[in-house]
Amino acid sequence: MSELTHLDDDGRARMVDVGGKPVTRRIAVAEGRLDTTAWVVGLVRSDGLKKADVLPTARIAGISAAKRTSELIPLAHIVPLDAVSIDFGFEESAVTIRATASTTGRTGVEMEALTAVAVAGLTLHDMVKAVDPAAQLGGIRLVEKRGGKRGVWRADALPSSERDAPAPDG
Repeated sequence: MSELTHLDDDGRARMVDVGGKPVTRRIAVAEGRLDTTAWVVGLVRSDGLKKADVLPTARIAGISAAKRTSELIPLAHIVPLDAVSIDFGFEESAVTIRATASTTGRTGVEMEALTAVAVAGLTLHDMVKAVDPAAQLGGIRLVEKRGGKRGVWRADALPSSERDAPAPDG
């Protein structure tokens, strides 16, 4: 059998059966960044763009996307979210995005946190494209997950040799 949990014994895509997993509190944290110019970062920070309220709009978009993850990712489970939060940070020429999603259930919320970051970042891009069409969204990654049988997993705790190992299960 494949080590990929979303493949059956014949290599066909399948939804993982989580019915036998225990219900636990599960939390996932993801991050990403919109690389742009220092001038655009200043405009975002000061709410100086002509398109709506940039950060509140991106935050709501990210939260809404987390709630709809199972509609966007074909094999993702419908997860009853307890909470989703999105925070923004600022570097000289980038806006950072961090999403935290939580549930009390049988499967993790990694995809919900990642989807929240991606859509919040795409919304930021949409808001700044008039002044910086070359802005780049990237670096989207899972940074931490808690709950389930593996307990706590952190990306920064992995030595580079282990980054090629199988990812933690949901």
